[in-house]
Amino acid sequence: MKFLLTSSGLDGENISNEFVKLVGKPANQIKVVVVQMDSKYRSNSYNVNRLSNQLLNLGINKKYLKVLVLETGISYKDIISYDVLMMGDGNSFLLLDHIRKNAFDKVIKKFITANKIYVGVSSGSYITCPTIEMATWKGSNNKINLKDLTALNLIPFLITAHYDLKYKKIIDTAEKQTTYKVMRLKDRQAIIVTDKETRVIE
Repeated sequence: MKFLLTSSGLDGENISNEFVKLVGKPANQIKVVVVQMDSKYRSNSYNVNRLSNQLLNLGINKKYLKVLVLETGISYKDIISYDVLMMGDGNSFLLLDHIRKNAFDKVIKKFITANKIYVGVSSGSYITCPTIEMATWKGSNNKINLKDLTALNLIPFLITAHYDLKYKKIIDTAEKQTTYKVMRLKDRQAIIVTDKETRVIE
């Protein structure tokens, strides 16, 4: 397995360089599929455009960059020819609900088992954890009242994205109440998780 889990995507030279190393190809040869959760939300389209621009600025060839919309259904066949699957940010509860309804959890697991790269951005990082309970810590935005917060459990710890010192007291309290290890992730930071290592990039 190979994960690059971020708060804000390939934001910064160190994260971008580590991304290219993790894939093991020159940037202009890397094929990336970016998953947009839902076409109805303007903010989600904005986030996907921002992530796409990060990739293009890194040197990804436009012909090797594809955006797929989760609500319309994405099969393993749709993404197997790509090196990287990037899950953009957005509402964590909506994203997890969309993944379940479209059985996309199975597609993700099959993709990473094929030695492909998964890049998570904010909620896209959260859904790899055992649960998305941390999405409630800074104030719940669970608009759909999702009851089961069990996530994909691809990594053994929780991530709290967009961490800042102003959240320290809240996160300190939450850490004492959860059964999982918590890794605090600032913007312009990332966590690499492979079978051999878990490492923070700054």
